[in-house]
Amino acid sequence: MTPEELANLAHLRRARDLIDREYARPLDVPAMARHALMSPAHFARRFRAAYGETPYSYLMTRRIERAMALLRAGTSVTDACMAVGCTSLGSFSSRFTELVGETPSAYRRREHSAVAAMPACVAKVRTRPTRRRVSRIEEAGRAAAA
Repeated sequence: MTPEELANLAHLRRARDLIDREYARPLDVPAMARHALMSPAHFARRFRAAYGETPYSYLMTRRIERAMALLRAGTSVTDACMAVGCTSLGSFSSRFTELVGETPSAYRRREHSAVAAMPACVAKVRTRPTRRRVSRIEEAGRAAAA
């Protein structure tokens, strides 16, 4: 890696750390890009190349991850939504379902005793949501089953 590439990676890491730390604040790509000392378009391209997802997608994944922990603790869906910085319950529920595979209400109702028994560092890795790509065949199967 060239010194310039290393410097860009360090700036991207600063922006990612900002997202991890300030996920509940209103953050947009221009604000993140300013933190990384890049233009918004360049920042979005470099972030995706470095981390495999767009900055906004990374932010929403962190928010859903934090919401999962709140829901496991018994927080209401609405309170969890607002606590992680989402302003629309509908958008939050849609993104939660997309990433986790079940609705926030269903996730909250489910038993989570296994997660409580894990060390925190293991639980964080095991419960981290990942973007699921649903094929058209799966979508057709779900639609037929409904």
